[in-house]
Amino acid sequence: MNKTADAALKPAQRDIITLGIAIAAIILFIGTGGTVMPQIVRSWMGQGSAPDMLLTNALLLNVALLLFGWRRYKDLNREVEVRRRAEERARELAERDPMTGCLNRRSGPIAIEVMRVEAAKREEDVAVLLLDLDNFKQINDHNGHQVGDMVLTTIAERIAKELPADGLQIRIGGDEFACAIPFEYRARDRVDALADKLIQIASAPIKHEGLLIEATISLGVAHSHTTAGDPPSADKLIHRADIAMYHAKKRGRNRYFWFESQMEDELRYRNELETGIREGLQAGEFVPFYEQQVNLETGELVGFEMLARWRSPKYGLVNPDVFISIAEEIDVIGALSESLIRQALVDAKGWSPDLSLSVNISPIQLRDPWFAQKLLHILVENGFPPHRLEIEITESCLHENVGAVRSIVTSLKNQGIRISLDDFGTGYSSLSQLRSLPFDRLKIDRSFVTELAGENANCELVRAIVSLGKGLSLPVTAEGIENGKVLDALTGLGEIKGQGYLYGRPENADATRKRLAKLGLLVEGNSDTETGADVLDADADRLAG
Repeated sequence: MNKTADAALKPAQRDIITLGIAIAAIILFIGTGGTVMPQIVRSWMGQGSAPDMLLTNALLLNVALLLFGWRRYKDLNREVEVRRRAEERARELAERDPMTGCLNRRSGPIAIEVMRVEAAKREEDVAVLLLDLDNFKQINDHNGHQVGDMVLTTIAERIAKELPADGLQIRIGGDEFACAIPFEYRARDRVDALADKLIQIASAPIKHEGLLIEATISLGVAHSHTTAGDPPSADKLIHRADIAMYHAKKRGRNRYFWFESQMEDELRYRNELETGIREGLQAGEFVPFYEQQVNLETGELVGFEMLARWRSPKYGLVNPDVFISIAEEIDVIGALSESLIRQALVDAKGWSPDLSLSVNISPIQLRDPWFAQKLLHILVENGFPPHRLEIEITESCLHENVGAVRSIVTSLKNQGIRISLDDFGTGYSSLSQLRSLPFDRLKIDRSFVTELAGENANCELVRAIVSLGKGLSLPVTAEGIENGKVLDALTGLGEIKGQGYLYGRPENADATRKRLAKLGLLVEGNSDTETGADVLDADADRLAG
């Protein structure tokens, strides 16, 4: 028998013995008391002789045993109450989240299942709302975990105030919460109203020790109503609500969606892409392609922008619009970008020294305080001249942490790397930021450039951006030049570097080398003769096609 069983058995044995003694004492008290007590009373009244001393002592012993039994009874009651409270506390710890007081991941689904069964008896359904804080990681990183816990507690309290009396609140884990309410399927507007209210209260600023913290949530809703088959279980409802919540995040966050079956197919495809990206990164399936950059005044080729492509055995040649955002979300964008830059530097070393190489940098990478050191290490590792490399960062980076961006940009500039502000005009850059940050170039967003091809095109906005660049001594690059009309509109505005399909689509390393060989823009020792790498590139392209 184990120690736990022994420990539980000993108090029980003591209790049985104590009970036996108490019962024996009561029996003896009845037997002796019925004889001795009348004698004692008559003796006190002077009407008889004193009772037998032996019986008197037996009676006193019985009284002592009865007192002992009564005290033990009180002790047992006290122990039972302590045990009951301890069991309630243990059950509460097992079923409740200690920080927010919500039901936890273990007890929540059970409570939802009970609610679903009871609601079905009333011919009602259950709605599960799953919500996730959109920017909780940044709140933790910028303010510390203590503030993060305070934000979670505050959000949980706000949710609890809005839930109806028959609602449930569950902390699924981390910054995810779930709510469940019964409702009539024809009255879905009740659930819609609750979802709107939860989004509203969550986005209200939270004040704490001089800080003003703003958080938003994405919310997904699933219901138990079904017209065929068994209704979904609690776990299935939570899973569906989670899929709808993720759909809300993809659609811009700070909103909600009801679950629809096609969302599950989208998520499955998304998961397959995530797996493919991770495996493809290990297998070297991501390769650089190069888009020409041309001086619009002279028509001279002056450089290339490196663009990522995924040569997937399953999906073929995949454009970055498909995989870059996913790589950022699963936190592999840094490794992916560094791999592509290494390949691009090897390719560009064979080009004419007058040709520049532009590389896009993700906002995620600029959150890494060691990014500048990593990039400089790659340059040194490949022996590539820093002045030939141009880093492109988007305007949105400036609003996340302009101090960190300034530090990284300054470090890169000090080593001779040029910095370009990409997608200019789509963000909220101020003139003070443009003046304080050491940019070398502005890159006009393609949406403004492509509009020049339309009927009654107005080039005043583009003209204003070019004029702004001149005033700040920043040359301009225009992307998205796809036809002669756009080129004509840009020609004569000043020194502009342009790129777009008018000059050809992005090409792989092999095709780029061949193009440069024809133009005499390869360094001595490079030619259009195919190397082993060229053959591999060509074979991969044929497979992708």
